[in-house]
Amino acid sequence: MATWLVTGADGLLGRDLVAMLRAIRERVIPTTREVLDLTDARAVDAAVSTIARIGDHGAGSVVVNLAGRADVDAVEVEEDGAWAVNADGVTNLARACERTGLRLVHVSTSYVFDGGRVGPYPEDATVSPTTAYGRTMAEGERAVLKILPESGVVLRTGWLYGESGRCFVRTIAAAAAEQEYVDVVDDQYGQPTWTMDLADRIVETARLPQVVGVLHAVNSGSTTWCGLARAVFVELGLDPRRVRPVTSDDVPRVALRPANSVLSQERWAQFGLPPLRPWREALADAAPSVLGRE
Repeated sequence: MATWLVTGADGLLGRDLVAMLRAIRERVIPTTREVLDLTDARAVDAAVSTIARIGDHGAGSVVVNLAGRADVDAVEVEEDGAWAVNADGVTNLARACERTGLRLVHVSTSYVFDGGRVGPYPEDATVSPTTAYGRTMAEGERAVLKILPESGVVLRTGWLYGESGRCFVRTIAAAAAEQEYVDVVDDQYGQPTWTMDLADRIVETARLPQVVGVLHAVNSGSTTWCGLARAVFVELGLDPRRVRPVTSDDVPRVALRPANSVLSQERWAQFGLPPLRPWREALADAAPSVLGRE
């Protein structure tokens, strides 16, 4: 039986992945920052070594890294702390996996790109981060690809929403219950991605040893934050015209958000897997659990 070590297991995606693995009766060891500090190389090495020992001598066992400093504005002013986790911590994991022969699936972000491209970013596009968060995550990617060229996977994603924890979709639902109108940015494009769809793709990816390198795992299609907010209103049975479009300049943030976070998913075809389904379809299926809509 394979064993799964999941870091960042208390996050938006981590909770769904752990629940999914348990539902399919996989052996999973969830860890949080309090349990496993990725900046502690010895602790990381010990944890990964333990997984290799108890998982039938490492056969099929896998490490999934979901840990990281992801508060984009906070990271912009505290880059050193984020670097320790998002870059150095990932390096520690990759080295531990290299020593034990375990597979590593590392979840990264569309923020490794500057957002200036016209059209979706392909998997082999040159990274060009403009935020501290993007820089630290890009360095984590480099570590995985350099140290584990034959067993490391980098899954880039973005605009996640799910049932547990804070996310844009749930924030909009709460605002809909309290405000007559909601102003939402309409000049940033991305791909809303349901954590359950991403968790399922992580499991599929980990089970296919031939899948290595960078892939993009996002629900298909694209929209703006305003478009997503209006879709949430529709799912709640509310008038989407209550969502009013504004520009990024109208909502100043500490860190500049990419105007284009849309990712292509062409590499999946090489491994016989389709891109993730359209975002609008996923949101409709997610609504009962994420929005509490019956």
